[in-house]
Amino acid sequence: MSEPSPGEDAAMAACLLAVDPVGLGGAVLRCRPGFERDRWLATLRALLPQDMPQRRLPPGIGDDALLGGLDLTATLAKGRPVQRPGLLEATAEGILVMPMAERLSRATAARLTLGQEAHRYAMVALDEGLEDEAPPPALADRLAFQPDLSEPPAVSLFNGGQVAAARARLAKVESDDALIEAILGTAMAAGIASLRAPALALRAARASAALHGRTAPDASDAQLAVRLVLGPRATMLPAPADQPPPEQPPETPPEPEAKTEQEPKTSDKLEDVVLAAERALLPAQLLASLAEAGLRARAPTAGREGAERISLKRGRPIGTRPGEPRNGARIALLETLRAAAPWQKLRPRAEHAVIAVRREDFRIKRFRENSESTAIFVVDASGSAALNRLAEAKGAVELLLAECYSRRDRVAVIAFRGKAAEMLLPPTQSLVRAKRALAGLPGGGASPLASGLDVALTMARLERRAGRTPLIVVLTDGRANMARDGRTGRPIAEEDALAVAKLLRAENHTTLIVDTAPRPQPFSTTLATAAGGRCLPLPQAGAQALAGAVRLGMMAA
Repeated sequence: MSEPSPGEDAAMAACLLAVDPVGLGGAVLRCRPGFERDRWLATLRALLPQDMPQRRLPPGIGDDALLGGLDLTATLAKGRPVQRPGLLEATAEGILVMPMAERLSRATAARLTLGQEAHRYAMVALDEGLEDEAPPPALADRLAFQPDLSEPPAVSLFNGGQVAAARARLAKVESDDALIEAILGTAMAAGIASLRAPALALRAARASAALHGRTAPDASDAQLAVRLVLGPRATMLPAPADQPPPEQPPETPPEPEAKTEQEPKTSDKLEDVVLAAERALLPAQLLASLAEAGLRARAPTAGREGAERISLKRGRPIGTRPGEPRNGARIALLETLRAAAPWQKLRPRAEHAVIAVRREDFRIKRFRENSESTAIFVVDASGSAALNRLAEAKGAVELLLAECYSRRDRVAVIAFRGKAAEMLLPPTQSLVRAKRALAGLPGGGASPLASGLDVALTMARLERRAGRTPLIVVLTDGRANMARDGRTGRPIAEEDALAVAKLLRAENHTTLIVDTAPRPQPFSTTLATAAGGRCLPLPQAGAQALAGAVRLGMMAA
């Protein structure tokens, strides 16, 4: 029997979701608007009960519309506050379709997931983003299916009546322990850390059994569930079940002469070398000594939520202020009515007006929102760093890039060597692009530290202007020897670097200097002090220790 096509699997995912929409949570459709997506949605709607609520989430919806709030018309008509239900309550026991799900904020995603538990609705997230964009992970984790819509979904093998019958018998379908253990084992072998994934796969297996008229899932149901639910989430291929032991190669005598000829040679003029990122063991004593390391107290929270700022559109409510509801600002109706109430006896009112409201009564809502974070890595790729610590520095940056990706932070990579610095990777959320930029980073040449800091400063300004919180992480051995104007010499190079560091401090940019030299360099500490940051000397650490130190610095900010 041949493997099902992506179109057949997509149609089956719609059938299973129609059988158990509440238990399976929903689906993520990563596809541009078009025939494939419309056909999948039409298939799902045709299999759902006709009286099931189906709502669409408007992009940029406010909390009042989402969670409910004051009904302005009814309040003015009755002269007392009248509440109206929000979109989530109106979607109870139904389906919520979310266009542009990749642009949902974490705050909105949290409200949607809490509402799903309270009102028991399924969600269909329409992911229309680019490669490095995706719906919030906390939201996608609760949605069972991620169908492949590279081709149109096949015609459903089941009709609405069959799905309704399966929905009625679903409660009687039970799973045995062997099936549960098999699904859990498959999830572990596929590198899936979330416990929701195997739970959703078990739900899908039960829905498949109900759809085929069985009282318990069999192997085919389990295979279908694993393919539809666990397959798109897998991060590694499971190892083959029974592998024969590898044959022992014949013993060969060592060839010390040949090995000696292949050892690299060091000369006064360094040639460009490409060093692979290594993952050294983690020195426990070193991390323990760094546990109390922190950045300056005035720095914003970096690498997690970003700095907090006042907003008139979204975020955590923090009160109101007088003002007019313009440019996206939202009126605080209750506060506006409270401001107008004491003046009612003194104000003339229209014939049918209940309350006379004037411009000076308007109050608008104020919110505090967390801006996104951008970690800017500035990597020293000069000759001295290449011989000493470039491999470990690249390994540390890779580890930190993975952590930033898991938090949906943006990352950027700048390298400096030779006569100037270059931007290897502009701010992005794509882990693949970041690793690709690091993989081919060559080492060799002079150390234009000031140029690297200049590029980082420019990027930090742009990120802050865009509403994001930048964190600058400089990995260097502290041996600057190239000035910004191209002159060589350590004194002039250090002077230029200190001048840029003072600008970083003046503009309140969070900065972390990681001294990667075999022996701590005094200039690294001087540079960190000038930048208003902290220097973390790591004389014996490997990639893991470097990543751990920077992580501690980011958390302490």
